[in-house]
Amino acid sequence: MLRRPFTEVAMSRLATWSGRLGWFALAVAALSIVVVRSGLLEVVPALATFAAALAFAALAILLAFAAFVSIWRQGYAGLGRAVAGLFLGLALLAYPAYLATRAIKLPRIYDVTTDPANPPRFVALAQLRPRNLMDYPAAFAPLQHAAYPNVTPLQYDVPPKLVYDIALALVTKRKWRIADARAPAPARRDAVIETVARSLIMGFPDDIVIRITPVGAGTRLDVRAASRHPWPDLGSNASRMQSLLDDIDDAVSSAPAQRKQPEPEPKPAPKKPEKPEKKR
Repeated sequence: MLRRPFTEVAMSRLATWSGRLGWFALAVAALSIVVVRSGLLEVVPALATFAAALAFAALAILLAFAAFVSIWRQGYAGLGRAVAGLFLGLALLAYPAYLATRAIKLPRIYDVTTDPANPPRFVALAQLRPRNLMDYPAAFAPLQHAAYPNVTPLQYDVPPKLVYDIALALVTKRKWRIADARAPAPARRDAVIETVARSLIMGFPDDIVIRITPVGAGTRLDVRAASRHPWPDLGSNASRMQSLLDDIDDAVSSAPAQRKQPEPEPKPAPKKPEKPEKKR
């Protein structure tokens, strides 16, 4: 019986390097996320590391396509490695590409508030914010109004304490870190909640202050959300604020009305028995 000679198929070097760069890009991206969330390094070096991971991901995609051509024409092995490099590269670049499309449509602002004329101020969080980012930039007001017209104050005909309790409960439910919470008091006009939320992936901190002000017999609620870095927030602050406002509005609307208990009606006085008429 004749045996066919066994010839080993050469592995495509392009496919090999595509897979290697894909896994390396994934490891570098994960490392940068851990560094940002843990606070081991400043944000700028961590972002530079993440940008390098994206560059490696793009190179892995290019090498994958080149490997497909060489495998098709010359019959090299390594299709699985090329596919892995392509998949990993696309997975890493998908979300940044989505953010880039949002950046084109959204204004280049990083501070959003329901009251541009008199925005809530950071007090407890002031020491964590850069000094040049403490005040709400007046130039942001028209840009914010055009992009987020629904970000407006909330007003209710309920006591400030009810609105404060609902807002504090929703902040706690979202697991935002509470830096300060000042309930309504006779010696204080405004109730304030200062809290810190983090972005989903990179964990960038965004500072939020909620101001609850008595207005006549009712209450007004204002919110301000600002990033700690002067680059566009890609709508994250406005989206987070709008979600909070919607939840507060739903909770206050469904809360039991603050009504006085009706006074009990006075019981009628017992009737005196009528005297029998005397017979004549």
